[in-house]
Amino acid sequence: MQPKIMMRKKSISASKASLVLFLCQMISALDVPLDSKLLEELSQPPTITQQSPKDYIVDPRENIVIQCEAKGKPPPSFSWTRNGTHFDIDKDAQVTMKPNSGTLVINIMNGGKAEAYEGVYQCTARNERGAAISNNIVIRPSRSPLWTKERLEPNHVREGDSLVLHCRPPVGLPPPIIFWMDNAFQRLPQSERVSQGLNGDLYFSNVQPEDTREDYICYARFNHTQTIQQKQPISVKVYSMDSLNDTIAANLSDTDIYGAKPVTERQPVLLTPTGSTSTKVELRGNVLLLECIAAGVPTPVIRWIKEGGELPANRTFFENFEKTLKIIDVSEADSGNYKCIARNILGSAHHVISVTVKAAPYWITAPRNLVLSPGEDGTLICRANGNPKPNISWLANGVPIAIAPEDPSRKVDGDTIIFSHVQERSSAVYQCNASNEYGYLLANAFVNVLAEPPRILTTANKLYQVIADSPALLDCAYFGSPKPEIEWFKGVKGSILRGNEYIFHDNGTLEIPVAQKDSTGTYTCVARNELGKIQNEVHLEVKDATMIIKQPEYKVIQRYGQVSFECIIKHDSTLLPTIIWLKDNDALPDDERFLVGKDNLTIMNVTDKDDGTYTCIVNTTLDSVSASAVLTVVAAPPTPAIIYARPNPPFDLELTGQLERSVELSWIPGDENNSPITNFVIEYEDGLHEPGVWHYQTEVPGTQTTVQLKLSPYVNYSFRVIAVNEIGRSQPSEPSEQYLTKSANPDENPSNVQGIGSEPDNLVITWESLKGFQSNGPGLQYKVSWRQKDVDDEWTSVIVANVSKYIVSGTPTFVPYEIKVQALNDLGYAPEPSEVIGHSGEDLPMVAPGNVQVHVINSTLAKVHWDPVPLKTVRGHLQGYKVYYWKVQSLSRRSRRHVEKKILTFRGNKTFGMLPGLEPYSSYKLNVRVVNGKGEGPASPDKIFKTPEGVPSSPSFLKITNPTLDSLTLEWGSPTHPNGVLISYILKFQPINNTHELGPLVEIRIPANESSMILKNLNYSTRYKFYFNAQTSVGSGSQITEEAVTIMDEAMASRQVDIATQGWFIGLMCAVALLILILLIVCFIRRNKGGKYPVKEKEDAHADPEIQPMKEDDGTFGEYSDTEDHKPLKKGSRTPSDRTVKKEDSDDSLVDYGEGVNGQFNEDGSFIGQYSGKKEKEPAEGNESSEAPSPVNAMNSFV
Repeated sequence: MQPKIMMRKKSISASKASLVLFLCQMISALDVPLDSKLLEELSQPPTITQQSPKDYIVDPRENIVIQCEAKGKPPPSFSWTRNGTHFDIDKDAQVTMKPNSGTLVINIMNGGKAEAYEGVYQCTARNERGAAISNNIVIRPSRSPLWTKERLEPNHVREGDSLVLHCRPPVGLPPPIIFWMDNAFQRLPQSERVSQGLNGDLYFSNVQPEDTREDYICYARFNHTQTIQQKQPISVKVYSMDSLNDTIAANLSDTDIYGAKPVTERQPVLLTPTGSTSTKVELRGNVLLLECIAAGVPTPVIRWIKEGGELPANRTFFENFEKTLKIIDVSEADSGNYKCIARNILGSAHHVISVTVKAAPYWITAPRNLVLSPGEDGTLICRANGNPKPNISWLANGVPIAIAPEDPSRKVDGDTIIFSHVQERSSAVYQCNASNEYGYLLANAFVNVLAEPPRILTTANKLYQVIADSPALLDCAYFGSPKPEIEWFKGVKGSILRGNEYIFHDNGTLEIPVAQKDSTGTYTCVARNELGKIQNEVHLEVKDATMIIKQPEYKVIQRYGQVSFECIIKHDSTLLPTIIWLKDNDALPDDERFLVGKDNLTIMNVTDKDDGTYTCIVNTTLDSVSASAVLTVVAAPPTPAIIYARPNPPFDLELTGQLERSVELSWIPGDENNSPITNFVIEYEDGLHEPGVWHYQTEVPGTQTTVQLKLSPYVNYSFRVIAVNEIGRSQPSEPSEQYLTKSANPDENPSNVQGIGSEPDNLVITWESLKGFQSNGPGLQYKVSWRQKDVDDEWTSVIVANVSKYIVSGTPTFVPYEIKVQALNDLGYAPEPSEVIGHSGEDLPMVAPGNVQVHVINSTLAKVHWDPVPLKTVRGHLQGYKVYYWKVQSLSRRSRRHVEKKILTFRGNKTFGMLPGLEPYSSYKLNVRVVNGKGEGPASPDKIFKTPEGVPSSPSFLKITNPTLDSLTLEWGSPTHPNGVLISYILKFQPINNTHELGPLVEIRIPANESSMILKNLNYSTRYKFYFNAQTSVGSGSQITEEAVTIMDEAMASRQVDIATQGWFIGLMCAVALLILILLIVCFIRRNKGGKYPVKEKEDAHADPEIQPMKEDDGTFGEYSDTEDHKPLKKGSRTPSDRTVKKEDSDDSLVDYGEGVNGQFNEDGSFIGQYSGKKEKEPAEGNESSEAPSPVNAMNSFV
């Protein structure tokens, strides 16, 4: 059949695109296919493949690496400019260039200064066909300056007022990340009321009493240098309305105090930004962050809107409790006015932010490499946009095109360069620069003029296989300059292919839209241009389609029955089909009831869950077909009760077809006892190695009564069969006849081969021995071989008996060895074993870590650094480093104590760690040791460091003695843990009247060297409460409290003593006690006899004092205080006269521990502060009664 004399070209449809790799050739210029062999042969101007970022911030402690990689043919050479002038790297000993690369390495770690190499760098890659240039790379070392010293005054704020804690971090490069924590390194909780602003300040919309603390600390983390700088702690004291009332209570009536509102409600006021409007400029593609934080009571809620438009969907996010509006990937369309509205129940406040989105230059059309033939035309187009619109400029081989050598084939027209009738000398690299005030873009694009004869890149004699009636695509990837013409022929001497039954693609591919069996054959592709001609042959085979000639059919089956689906296929004899069954478009259940045969699926013992659609899928390497059928399961009719039992054992076992490595076993099943046999289990006995022991061999479905068994050499086999149904397993069958297989070489080698030294000079090689039947013959032994890795040594081998270990002595310490263990018997060796890597024995490390440095972070925490030891000196597997540290002495006491060393282990190659739990104002020593599997290496020289002062603990005791009419003597002990140099003691005291109300508070500062004092000019017969604490230069420690009473007037006391010692008074008390006893006995007798008495009246007459009003004068409750013991009590608070706290009082407040905000926490945040001082829950020491002894008091206590 002659092809028709017509030719048509057509582009490939999208459905065929995945089959073609080279279908997109440019008509205006040549495309060079990505063929590695071709690319190695063609000349090509330089192309920059890798370079450092434009703004390159480097770590000043590490070497500076400025990347510049390029490719080209011939390979390019490299040069650099610095700040616009030639950078001669040969004159700077600190600067080197990597071989076959333009990458610069500036050696900072060996004496160089990073600041000396700041500047603008540009790389040029040049060969005989042109020069490509990199971006301007601005090198700047990162900076993490310390916080400037400043004196921070405490913040005293009234409850409900707003507050801003300023961070003002040091200016770093790049800017630091800001976060707030307390002195226990716990992040401060944030909420709608308290949050951190974008500038790092901490904003309080309104303060509350729980905001009182002394450790608001701002931290700045500099990521480049991995350092964290800490601001001095900021103290905040919040005065509540209650405390203000207490302050002026003496001058106001109760109505004035309790009638005031606790906190005044306030309308919202914006803390940031200020004013009613502001502006913000953001660049296209960046993240836009807008912030509004407001003050007010109740806490205002923030809402955002865009005036005259909607917030962009899918790009808008709200952060920081909706105080921050975040829009990602902004564009010019996001410009406009954004309004934030702060609202609470009293009103609202708003602020309008006018956003303008500018744009650094971005590509519309970047210039692309141009490959032309001599005499051809072409264009380079460079189009970019931005706001403001960027300026476009051209360079040729890195030189402004206006001063570059002239090329008559080149014409510049704004953003386009037009080439006409190019020649080979026109090859060059052109640079397009698009810039505006916000940045620039630089792109390299070469013009490569080539004259090349045709080349065909498709593999010769490539075989294509397709299914009949489907399209066939025959590739002919080619290259040549000028672009070759492509022709196709069929057969060795066939004529050129033409006609509608063929499609010829621009990339050389021949498409046969509908391939038939007679399309099979050899096809020849011919490529020719004015420089030559070349051809290539490919082969096409057209296969028969796969078909399902008997499809599965719809089935209805009773429950517990058996069903089978058929799937019989017809396929091309040269294709291998695979059949997969699915249930409801998913894999078949993992159930032994489903049996997949060659052309069917059988389901045994059908259940309701087997309902569904079953699909047969047939796959070959070229096509796939499928067919489905539905299975419906119905209930079985009722049947008489059936007795189910285990099956009877199989019988009449027979061995046939005996071969060296296989045998066929057959049997007759026993009675299944009303439960179908689901499978048979075959076991074997090795009468030669393990007589009497039966092993599992295999199992087969219950429908099968023969099985081909794989055998091992040198085994005396006997077999037995066990039948299994849903009830259980049958008894084993009688054993079959014995069958002894012939001996053979071992099939496998020992497993789990390891080499681990037990001593520094040996290598212990171990393995798991082969089992008896794995030996395959008599005389099992092992050939153990070893040689040192990475050393040109021969293998050393030894043959050992049937053991599992061999020790190689005299080895170097901890070197790698290649090891292999091979099994052999009397008939020969097993296959060549695989090699494993082991190590000879470890020894203790040789050297100690060097350059140990300690950085004290605060009074309880330090950070230690060290240099890693060379790996060769570890002499083993590096497990980590151990830091030993111990307290030498307390700087405040100068007294030594038993040295208790602490150890911290840091795994792996870590070279720093934190030392927690240090004692303030103490001297410590530490050393560092490296650890391997053998143990620890030598210790580094001891490093001494000191911790700064901290606040002291509470005084060890406070005793009040020698009460007189107007004075008391106070004695105290110094703090158990002074944590520094004591500078003074602070004594505060206030009187308590008969109604337990507190008087004015008096404060006295006492020199640190005092341990007692006499307090004079006190009121007689008055109870006083004392608060006592110590101070260092850092601050005040926790307080200890005590109470005492001055004595009464001596004459009055004498009269009271006389009354209490009179006989008539003692007699009267005895009579009253006797009368009460008689009344109790009478009431008890009357109750037992069933008599009645007015309970309600007696209860009303003798009301429980525990439920009486606390203030008898007006029936109202006194104000309750649950503040800390060491704070002055509020007016109206009551303290029991026995100086104990009631059970209802708060038991779990941390203030009972006496450490306040200065308590210590361990690494997971749990409290580890110690008890200090006396608590109000404990009885006073040295003054067992809270009042002076007198008969009157005794009488009051009695009644």
